[in-house]
Amino acid sequence: MATAAQKLIVEVIDAHNLVPKDGHGTSSPYVVIDYYGQRKRTRTVTRDINPTWNEVLQFNVEKPSDVFNDMLELDVYHDKNHGPTSRNNSLGRIKLSSGQFVKKGEEALIYYPLEKKYLLSWIRGEIGLKIYYVDEVEPPPPLEEVKAEPPPSDKEAAHVSLDQQPAPAEVKHDENPVSSVEGDQVAAAAPSKQPADGETEKASEAAPVGEENGAAEGEKPAEGADQVEPEAGSHSVQPDDHDDDIVLEPTSANWAPPPPPDIIASTTSGSIPEIKVARTTSAPPPITRPSVPTSYASLVDPPDHTPIERPSFDLVEKMHYVFVKIVKAGSLPTNGNPVVKIAIACCHVTSKPARKAKYFEWDQTFAFARDTPETSSFFKVSVWADAAGANFLGGVCFDATEIPLRDPPDSPLAPQWYRLEGGGAHRGDLMLATWVGTQADEAFPDSWKSDTVGNLINSRAKIYLSPKLWYLRASVFEAQDILPLTAIKEGSFQIKAQLGFQVQKTKVSVSNNGNPSWNEDLMFVAAEPFGDHLIFYLEYRQPKGSMTLGVVGIPLTAIERRVDDRKVISRWFNLEDPKNEKKGYKGRVHLSLCFDGGYHVMDEAAHVCSDYRPTARQLWKPPVGTLEIGIIGCKNLLPMKTINSKGSTDAYTVAKYGSKWVRTRTVSDCLDPKWNEQYTWKVYDPCTVLTIGVFDSWGALDIDGVKEATRPDFRMGKVRIRVSTLETGKVYRNMYPLMILGNSGVQKMGELEMAIRFVRAAPTLDFLHVYSQPLLPLMHHIKPLGMAQKEMLRSTAVKILAAHLSRSEPPVRSDVVRYMLDADSHTFSMRKVRANWSRIVNVLSSLIDIGRWVENTRVWKNQTATILVHALLVMLVWFPDLIVPTLAFYVFVIGVGNYRFRPKDKLPHFCPKISLADTVDRDELDEEFDTMPSTRSPDIIHMRYDKLRAVGARVQNILGDFATQGERVQALVTWRDPRATGIFVGLCFIVAVMLYLVPPKMVAMAFGFYYFRHPLFRDRMPSPALNFFRRLPALSDRIM
Repeated sequence: MATAAQKLIVEVIDAHNLVPKDGHGTSSPYVVIDYYGQRKRTRTVTRDINPTWNEVLQFNVEKPSDVFNDMLELDVYHDKNHGPTSRNNSLGRIKLSSGQFVKKGEEALIYYPLEKKYLLSWIRGEIGLKIYYVDEVEPPPPLEEVKAEPPPSDKEAAHVSLDQQPAPAEVKHDENPVSSVEGDQVAAAAPSKQPADGETEKASEAAPVGEENGAAEGEKPAEGADQVEPEAGSHSVQPDDHDDDIVLEPTSANWAPPPPPDIIASTTSGSIPEIKVARTTSAPPPITRPSVPTSYASLVDPPDHTPIERPSFDLVEKMHYVFVKIVKAGSLPTNGNPVVKIAIACCHVTSKPARKAKYFEWDQTFAFARDTPETSSFFKVSVWADAAGANFLGGVCFDATEIPLRDPPDSPLAPQWYRLEGGGAHRGDLMLATWVGTQADEAFPDSWKSDTVGNLINSRAKIYLSPKLWYLRASVFEAQDILPLTAIKEGSFQIKAQLGFQVQKTKVSVSNNGNPSWNEDLMFVAAEPFGDHLIFYLEYRQPKGSMTLGVVGIPLTAIERRVDDRKVISRWFNLEDPKNEKKGYKGRVHLSLCFDGGYHVMDEAAHVCSDYRPTARQLWKPPVGTLEIGIIGCKNLLPMKTINSKGSTDAYTVAKYGSKWVRTRTVSDCLDPKWNEQYTWKVYDPCTVLTIGVFDSWGALDIDGVKEATRPDFRMGKVRIRVSTLETGKVYRNMYPLMILGNSGVQKMGELEMAIRFVRAAPTLDFLHVYSQPLLPLMHHIKPLGMAQKEMLRSTAVKILAAHLSRSEPPVRSDVVRYMLDADSHTFSMRKVRANWSRIVNVLSSLIDIGRWVENTRVWKNQTATILVHALLVMLVWFPDLIVPTLAFYVFVIGVGNYRFRPKDKLPHFCPKISLADTVDRDELDEEFDTMPSTRSPDIIHMRYDKLRAVGARVQNILGDFATQGERVQALVTWRDPRATGIFVGLCFIVAVMLYLVPPKMVAMAFGFYYFRHPLFRDRMPSPALNFFRRLPALSDRIM
């Protein structure tokens, strides 16, 4: 049986601008890579500081251990054999975590800057690598009959290698030289390294030796070396072909316990018998046990090397449930599909019909809410012949006070057989288990719950992952051989590109020779897995319409991926006739296609984004902390629908952070639902936002025989929490109001109770260093995207996410995704215009306060403060070095003073006052929530247009005033007014001469005392300088 083993492939491409080490301005570098105890090296490139290797190194991927970590260490050395040095000098090193590696097909060439190996090292340059995982299928070992051999001599016994030692087995020593071992003992053995003449067979258990790491043929261990039996996970040391390199290759991946063979043991001169294996031809082949995970998910996101622990649920309250697990029944007097009915307190539930096998099987778990474990109640489990309850087959009654209490990590309770009573003369048996547990129980997520909408899949709590999104850049350069030169003299051509529902077009290119050119970049959003084609249409623009001349389809799987701004090789693609099935030549188009993995695909607004990592996993940095959230429940929710003349709400919560979405279970018909569910996210950047929304579910109702599953879930409000506002290790448990802004104004829908905690995982300096890094990845700064382009791509990403999550089970509806991502936040709103203006005024208020304080000091309103300012002026003028320290100390005093007013307990949330939601006009709200195009009457649209014109006039005047002041500054030296410019230039000359002659300190002192002079010496009229500036000309008189 073939097994799959995963390998790590490291392609060492080249390096640039290395440090010279040979004394002649060059170096002779080679690369050494260590991974999981395996060390390999490249060849040496002589006398080149820009070496090129293009070598592929392969490593085995082993299980995590305490000896070797999951870091890949790469060192670049200068070869001592090609230089004056007596040792291999370090040219730099890098360390990479296995979480940055990807599977084959996603790899890209990345240049990593080299780091110092020692503190005083001089290092420069970068090295280009491709790192990825591959799956290799190992063929099954051949079935060969191993013949029993006579016991070897003492000398041969001493030469048994480590990989050929047997597994521990009990051997019974007899007087005879050969003794048999019986039972289910498992042993492995291999023939010695020195086989007999003509003997070429090898045991299948022998550890294989790699090409690069194998020992030289005929190499023998030292005489009398101690023979140690290897254990699972042990490592053997083998010499390497390279100079002075040691390769540590774990052998646990190749070891597997074979089936029980016939074992022949012979006693040697030592106390440990040597064991030989004699396998018959009828014995099954050994099944190798892979030591690496067969799934790629555990490799691309490796867990911490710690034991997996059950969630502690320490942020939420424990909710006790009575669990009843119905397994199967036997000896029932029926041939149908019986059901089980459970009655506890006022709750009655019926199981699904049983599956008929050897027994009647259900394998279904029920969870009944219980206030406290001490609540005394009886519940009954009964079996019926069908769901209608026509034939009672028996039942079992339990006392809830005698049910055992189980709290993880206790082991699950084993189901037991119970004799059914009351079913007549023929009694059957029912296997079930019942216990009292909490929401931390393993059976809770998939069980039927009494506080939800029953056994529907939509009521269960689930975790979702967003698909991996890429930016696809399609560069369209030119086309050739489009039309014969005699067919048309001049034509207008255009390229239309389509990817799924995304359609983009280039500008129209006019060509008279049939070779149009465009030189444009088209951007698309693509989601993994790639199954679509990127289709290009060449269109000929005519007055009557466009005509498609050729088409070409390119599969996404054939497009190159890149993580930086390196140039991608362009290609020519032949166009095909869209109407003719025969693939005729219709010209060709010059394209450059690539997936840009260096960008972060924006699916949220930039100011409330929950993740800024680039798409390419190779560029990810380790997480800086963990965010834990406990969704406890809601209080005082408003009824969202009416069922049987009674208000009802089926509430559930959705939380989104990064690519991970969580959805709590749906609590049915409750205005004070309790979830008490706890979730965890990894935090890669503290300046991110967590979003939690509450919704009312319509997917589980049948009203008047009509399924309401297609009706959108009602929004009940959401909460945003910025991670950077959380203190490390502190638990914030608060009630947050749920508010909805609609056409009628702000409406409070209830309150959400949550507990949240941020735990820092990175060292303090590394965590603080994050604040100095750019928020968005490097590609956003090297090749920035325009605002309109980013909004278009974000809208596309939201549509892809909504379509992906709506196909999940249970689905996250499209309207829920759009509400969580604020897909409609870019729409026009007069309320938001006024709110943003108020924010600007609030920001400028501090500057206005400073100006007001200076003016009060200038007019001697507070004489003591004015005198102190004069003293400070004298000190700063004569000691100008104190200006910057004084300002920094003043800011420090302000910051320390504001520390008293910091928010201590409650985290900031949506504020109706800042949003101007309490004072907004109803007509403005109706305009804000109107669709595009508008559905209102023409009179209302005319009124809104006139109002918008009035606001635009005010904005126009403000912009005109700013332009006027700037033009007056320009008029000082442009001689637009010759007399004013002459006066200004003459004054500048006089000031320059005075500053050359008079010390600057004296000038600054005189100006300061003049500015803060007493009001008795001040004129009420504006200053001459201000009068002169206001008289300067502007271009406002030239505007028509």
